[in-house]
Amino acid sequence: MASIAVQRAIVRTILSLPAPLLRLMSGGGVVYRGGRTLDPRLQFLAAQARGAPAVETLTPEDVRRGEAALAAVSGELERGVRLETLSIPGAGGDITARLYRPESQDPDAPLMVWAHMGGGVIGTLDTSHAFCGLLAAIARGPVLSVDYRLAPEHRFPAGLEDVLAAYRWGRDHAGSYGAKGAAIGGDSMGGSFAAIVCQELKRAGEDQPALQLLVYPCVDVASETPSMTTYADAFPLGRPMMEWFMGHYLSPDADPADPRLSPLRSADLAGLAPAVVATAGFDPLVDQGDAYARALKAAGVPVRYRGYDSLCHAFTAFTGAVPAADEACREIAGLVRDAIAERRS
Repeated sequence: MASIAVQRAIVRTILSLPAPLLRLMSGGGVVYRGGRTLDPRLQFLAAQARGAPAVETLTPEDVRRGEAALAAVSGELERGVRLETLSIPGAGGDITARLYRPESQDPDAPLMVWAHMGGGVIGTLDTSHAFCGLLAAIARGPVLSVDYRLAPEHRFPAGLEDVLAAYRWGRDHAGSYGAKGAAIGGDSMGGSFAAIVCQELKRAGEDQPALQLLVYPCVDVASETPSMTTYADAFPLGRPMMEWFMGHYLSPDADPADPRLSPLRSADLAGLAPAVVATAGFDPLVDQGDAYARALKAAGVPVRYRGYDSLCHAFTAFTGAVPAADEACREIAGLVRDAIAERRS
């Protein structure tokens, strides 16, 4: 089997072909849906994925074994970012975390505690490796990526409780890593965790994070918004896969309307941390992220929102192969930097 470096080179060479040729190789013309046009590189990757078994027909173990394939489209670690592996206390015992520290760290920047995507069922520290490095370099603050417990071995609320424990640890130890306070962030299910952590801290009477970063977050597991239908068969996340995730993640007695599963359903969003919210256009979750950003604004929370209409769910993992995904991630990191600067001015 070809090395990761060779696989990356092959994928990047193919995806550098002109857009019309990529669309032709994908078996069709422009993909236009819900008023949005899919990036031709993602269209090509989606066409290639159609030959693989559907995730919902596999076991979590099978899907986890296949996650290494993401390395062919993911970016490399940003220059000038140092790594350190830590063991920190989770809710059920010690968990592994990876610390990213930029060369030119801003002493006033908070430590960002980050939760990766994966529906609460899959994902590792490698899933967000490139994005965390990019975020650290551009926002000029340390990023602590957390390897929280996964379902079905550890169902709801285990993963959430690990992320909450990791945030509290990061907040209490931020000064040891040259940071001022802590922020919370994540993508997809990790974005859900980040939103819920802010609400849990409010319920506990604790100070809010410096910032919450929510990238294509899942904020209402009982949602029936139009995008759930419009993009039900989207790549790489469709509605059947979302149902597969929830079937493994939820405990038998879980209530989908519980704010710890559906933070959008919380009755009171006032006083939560300033937010950066980003959505992908070709994503069943796009309406949820947009709705949460609007709800936060209506509650008086400062919000910076960006919708990346040509991109798909999980674009933070495609920065090495899809230029538009790389550009979006760099803009998101810049929004984080700007939000932090504004907060202290």
